[in-house]
Amino acid sequence: MSLNETKIDLLKDLGLDENENFPNLEIMSDGETKFLRDLRINLKNTLGSENLYLKEAYLIALAIAVNEGNKILSNAFINHAKLNGANEAEIAEAHACASTLAVNNVFYRFKHFIKSSNENYQSMPAGIKMNIMMNPVLGKELFELMSLAVSAVNGCESCVNSHEESVRKYGSSEARIFDAIRLASIIRGLCVALN
Repeated sequence: MSLNETKIDLLKDLGLDENENFPNLEIMSDGETKFLRDLRINLKNTLGSENLYLKEAYLIALAIAVNEGNKILSNAFINHAKLNGANEAEIAEAHACASTLAVNNVFYRFKHFIKSSNENYQSMPAGIKMNIMMNPVLGKELFELMSLAVSAVNGCESCVNSHEESVRKYGSSEARIFDAIRLASIIRGLCVALN
């Protein structure tokens, strides 16, 4: 199979128009980089993880695409999530999760970075409302898992540690957590490729 065929198959897998122009994807296809094959295989493998239901995988993928500002992939993942049973409230919550973590990851990353040079910030209350985290439509375990995935993409160490601990508290296995993070990393790469 040629890399151009791989590119077309990748776009079809996502439900995207094969004639749409994605400059980074075109460069990789024209340059015959084998990464395209890896990307397609990795996407299939992570979406089809035995530790995540398809609906969960597509909602996590959606949160990452929203976090990365990729509207085309966001719409593709909305369609796939709906086909796998997601409702409007769950889709809205994936968007809200990405937005909430955009706030929290910046704030708590700052507190983590500045910790050794100025302890005063550690005792100051956040003063940031996060009611969505109290009773999420997705349930606490999945919402925390999604929050963990977004936090990992955004590089917030304290958020990653906090959400990983919460996810395990709500009964998630390490294999499930690991698969969610693998999925998040692949979707992050896909967002760059389809930019």
